[in-house]
Amino acid sequence: MPQMGESIHEATVLRWMVEEGAYINQDDIILEVATDKVDSEIPSPVTGRIKKLFVSEGEVVNVGAVIAHIETDEVSDTGLESMELQSQEPLKETGAGPISGEVENSPDPVTDMESESKEAPSSTQTTYEGKKMVDSEGRFFSPLVRKIAEKENISSSELRIISGSGAGGKVTKADILAYLQQKKQDEPSTAGTEFKDSLPGQDAELPRASDLEEIVNMSRVRQSIAAHMVQSLETAAHVTAVMEADMTNIVQWRTRNKKVFREKYGINLTYTPILVNVLAGLLREFPYLNASVRDNQVILKKYINIGIATALEDNTLIVPAIKNADEYNLVGIAKITHDLVTRARASALKPDEVRQGTFTLTNIGTFGNLIGTPIINQPQVAILATGAIVKRPSVIETADGDFIGIRHKMYLSLSYDHRIVDGYLGGTFLKAMVEKLESFDVEDL
Repeated sequence: MPQMGESIHEATVLRWMVEEGAYINQDDIILEVATDKVDSEIPSPVTGRIKKLFVSEGEVVNVGAVIAHIETDEVSDTGLESMELQSQEPLKETGAGPISGEVENSPDPVTDMESESKEAPSSTQTTYEGKKMVDSEGRFFSPLVRKIAEKENISSSELRIISGSGAGGKVTKADILAYLQQKKQDEPSTAGTEFKDSLPGQDAELPRASDLEEIVNMSRVRQSIAAHMVQSLETAAHVTAVMEADMTNIVQWRTRNKKVFREKYGINLTYTPILVNVLAGLLREFPYLNASVRDNQVILKKYINIGIATALEDNTLIVPAIKNADEYNLVGIAKITHDLVTRARASALKPDEVRQGTFTLTNIGTFGNLIGTPIINQPQVAILATGAIVKRPSVIETADGDFIGIRHKMYLSLSYDHRIVDGYLGGTFLKAMVEKLESFDVEDL
């Protein structure tokens, strides 16, 4: 199992793309894996023949554990036995086996890859076709979905009629549980009868518990987000400062240039690249906002990687990072931002693209929100939330006196770690951000 990021120590094998005995070329995709951040395709490091697959689909494996033996021209069959022996110890240490969490990705949840059994999925099952997890019509079903179907006595023909919300129409855990719930509701029920009979004079039927509550298991991504947020609050001393910026110049500039920008570069001109561009230059001036804390040490980062909080359609989010954002101009940042956000929503990010962020930008204005108090994305020490840009009456000062005018205004909320950033430094940084936005003077395209 290859290393997929400094903070990633294990991955779930989603699907093998090869079978034992198959001949593959270097860089051919041999399996799909899922971490708590992204799904990834793993290429073969060599050209050769697949001699043995040591890990079943749905198993969780530690980074560095042997998952397959590929025989190249330089390796003979005599090495297979030692390879098998080497593979057993890492797997034993990891407790590799089906997990109890749900794996989802966005925009469409990816089919679950878990099993309640401690054994690998059997290749002798009569309902489905074993390792490939497909039925006779070639439709893919995960180990968890198959396990639930077997437990609930759902035949393969009945399973095929369930509408799938996963990628490519795959049936997810949520889909099959919703199907079972609906099936139970359609059946006659006597729930509450005994209690009703014990209350003379009450003719109204009492509601069933299932009508009043619904239990939804957190997805693997949601569990990761929940743990990360709680850990951040327990680690950092959060303080949030708020200022209002006059975005009129930027709004007018974007209005003048968005059509030309689209025609010239093939992407829409949004406010995010402008904010990232300003932030990148400002973080060079305020290194303590581009840092992390380790024990009693402050680690000042000499690289500026700005994370873009991206909301996904399954109500989760992911934060891809624009690496070395201070080295790009506005157009370069716009192209990178568009690429990262597009691939984030297509579940096509690489693990390295969601790590090593040094500062995070979250645009809550996308949802019409004005002000927020964002939680710091550990191990960073600050995060900036930008609200919706709205028209407001404002006092405009001129040499001829003050007057009221309509201006485009936006609130900026900066949450910072009070362990190393005091009010003066945090407030000065936020004020400088506002001043740079209000004096925005990029030439027209």
